[in-house]
Amino acid sequence: MTAPDPTMEAITAAVVRGRGGDVDGAQSDLEALWSEIGVGGDPFHRCTLAHYLADLYDDAAVALIWDVRALDAADALDGDRARQHHASLQVAAFYPSLHLNLADNLRRLGSSQAAADHLDRAEERLSALPDDAYGEMIRSALTDLRRAVVELRTDRLSSAPDS
Repeated sequence: MTAPDPTMEAITAAVVRGRGGDVDGAQSDLEALWSEIGVGGDPFHRCTLAHYLADLYDDAAVALIWDVRALDAADALDGDRARQHHASLQVAAFYPSLHLNLADNLRRLGSSQAAADHLDRAEERLSALPDDAYGEMIRSALTDLRRAVVELRTDRLSSAPDS
């Protein structure tokens, strides 16, 4: 059993708050936590927080900033730290979703080539995903997003990342 992690508990509470409809409150809570963690803080906390916070923004440019922060934190994260939170977590499995989110924001901003590049990077790492509902959700979203990039669409997709 892992030790309690008050920061992860606060992140989870904010995510639940956002899913419950209080997006502004969730954004505020997560941004306050980000200030406490800092840009050099625990990469697991930074990755998780930034990944969820990005999904709370309708503005693709703001979401992109948070998604870049999530990817940067994942790059600094080692597997031991992720498994401290849950034994089943593998950092490699974070990357398809992280690149999916970056691709979606770039596509919505009209940067189809950059979006396609991140889709390629996500697809290169699909083998790290489990063969479960989560893995299928990411694979399906990648297919939908690839189609939207080819069609040069910039609208929000129904399969878009959502906390």
